[in-house]
Amino acid sequence: MQGQEQGHDHAQGKSKPPGRPQGRINLRRMLFALPSIITLSSVFCGFDAIRVASSAQEPGDFYRAAILIIFAAVFDTLDGRVARMTRTQSAIGLQLDSLADVISFGVAPAVLMYHWSLKQLDTLGLVVAFLYVAAGAIRLARFNVLAMNSTGDSERSGKYFLGLPIPAAAGVIVALVFASQSGRFQLASHVWPMVAVTLCLGALMVSNLRFRSFKRIGFRVPVLLTVMLFVTSTAVVGLRLGASFILFWIAVVYLSAGIIESAIVLPKRWRAGAKSVPPP
Repeated sequence: MQGQEQGHDHAQGKSKPPGRPQGRINLRRMLFALPSIITLSSVFCGFDAIRVASSAQEPGDFYRAAILIIFAAVFDTLDGRVARMTRTQSAIGLQLDSLADVISFGVAPAVLMYHWSLKQLDTLGLVVAFLYVAAGAIRLARFNVLAMNSTGDSERSGKYFLGLPIPAAAGVIVALVFASQSGRFQLASHVWPMVAVTLCLGALMVSNLRFRSFKRIGFRVPVLLTVMLFVTSTAVVGLRLGASFILFWIAVVYLSAGIIESAIVLPKRWRAGAKSVPPP
């Protein structure tokens, strides 16, 4: 009887379909989770920057908060590259990245700017900081809509961003904190220029100006000459004013290039392209 039961169990074991061996790691699932883990690392840096800036007791605390936003930008760059390398891009990843950007490059820089300088204006400073966050949220919502095709899947971004990218806007605020940390200029005490900068950054994010993404850039002679000029000027700024002004110079060049190209270069190209199209 016992032998019959064992034979019956053995027969049932043969009838079961072969399953995945227990204890085996699903590498595919780990690859899908890796970009999200990197994105959440960016969120943690932004969250910690908010904590440090809110409880700042000395100027060095604002500098540490700015450093945390830089680390958030590094993770924000890595998550997209890892997703493309592992072919794990998804609509969920796009939405998570945008939510992370609202925290790391929207709320965190606004809180940093408020406690660093805008706090001197009390309620008005709070409103200005919020307008920056609101503009960043609107800019990211528009980016998500433009990045989706008709089927709801994400598409690759082109050569230009519509509106100032929110990480670049956060980079301007971080650059101001870095430049002030050098001791040459007490930028935090000049609250009205900081109000103007914060409002301008918000306006640029929701504007129709186009800023280069540098994702599809060719190595032509004009491009190489421009890169050489930029590197040389950055080195000169670093030697003359100090390393703390390098990020500020990069931010100024990027903003200026986007505004000039949107106002002068791109309209000429579009008009030339329209003239070259034969009439129907």
